[in-house]
Order: sequence, then structure tokens, then C-alpha cells
Amino acid sequence: MKITYHGHSCVQIEVNGKSLIIDPFISGNSAAVTKVEEIKTDAVLLTHAHMDHMLDAAPIAKSNNAPIVAIVELAGYLESTGAQTIGMNIGGTVDLGFAKATMIHAFHTSSITLEDGQSIYGGTPAGFIIEADGHTVLHAGDTGLFGDLKMFGELYDIDLAILPIGGHFTMGPEHALIAAKWLGARQVLPVHYNTFPPIKQDAGAFVQALEEAGIRGSALAYGETLEL
Repeated sequence: MKITYHGHSCVQIEVNGKSLIIDPFISGNSAAVTKVEEIKTDAVLLTHAHMDHMLDAAPIAKSNNAPIVAIVELAGYLESTGAQTIGMNIGGTVDLGFAKATMIHAFHTSSITLEDGQSIYGGTPAGFIIEADGHTVLHAGDTGLFGDLKMFGELYDIDLAILPIGGHFTMGPEHALIAAKWLGARQVLPVHYNTFPPIKQDAGAFVQALEEAGIRGSALAYGETLEL
């Protein structure tokens, strides 16, 4: 399994020649090293409706003839724009053939920003547990620290936890370190930091704190890949 970090909260998971991409925010990120048209994928997964997570979802899905997997309200909105979607809800699992994606809850907000600037309800924010090729990856989405992360650690043998560390809009490094311990993850990939001034963080210091706790940390550069 290969995990490529495209920046912000966007990761792409590849197994056996198939891949899924989570929360594609590329064209709006000036630091991105990959172009939207270069993304080849078999599915697009969205944790919630904020623009810095779904901006490029429809273009990528349409160009790849791939479904967008999202909470039902967000899926319904994207389907109305012509995208192929799979609507689901918290606790449900979608079998993509090469991977299974279980939707878990996250503590955040979610709204769709329309062209006129108005916001409409985007469904409940979420995270995903991806199971493929004998590996388990948890993408927490945008969230604060909450106690059920302990439960996910008990229910799943997590090889990699993808956790936000930016603070301000999500949990910061201190709470993300607690989350990593609760999840019992073998390895942690920090995301959702340094894209905007309010979420500037030292990912290297976070990785060092993880390693002091006996957890492997990987702060990837944009476009960099790790293997499980």
C-alpha cells in the first residue's frame, strides 16, 4: 500500500494498481506540486463539505469516471452537479472492490458554500477507516479530540492514522498526540497544517513527540509517498 500526500488533508491511497483519493484540495493550494488533471484514481472520498476538502472532488471524479463517496447530503448536492456519487452515513461501509471504507464520526462542522456566497447544510462531518490489502488506515477528517477515538483503537488494528494537527479549526499537536495514543496507531501522518496562517505548526516537533511516545511519525512533503 502506498500513501501519497498531496497537501492540506488530501491523501491518495494506492493498492494493487487501484487508488482512492481523500479530500482533494489541490487547485486552491498554492504549494501543491500536483495538478488536478494529473490525478488518476478510482474513487474520491470526502470527509465533509468545506471547500478546502472538496474543491477538486467533482473535476477529479468526472475526469476519472469515478464515484464520490460522501455523507448523503453532500453526495446529493454533488450528484445534482453531474457527479457520480455513493451516499452513505456514519457507521456504514462501502465496498469499492479494492478497498472497504467505513465512515466514522468527527467533531467539526460542514457546509457547502454556493457561488453567491451563501452556505447550506453539508451533512455531518466524518472520517474514514480504509481497509485494503491487509492494512488499516484511519483518516480522522477535521476533528477535535473526542473520547470515541479510544473505541476506534479497540475496534481496529490501525497501521496508519492520518490526523489533523493545525489547531484553530481542528485539534492541535498536543491533542493529536493524545489521539494517536488512544488509537494505538503504529504510524501517524500529520495533515491540515501550514496551508493558511492560522494553522501554522511545526510538524517536525510533532513527529519527535510521537517518537518519544513510541509511535512512528511521518511528516511528508507535498507529493511524497510512504509505504505500508
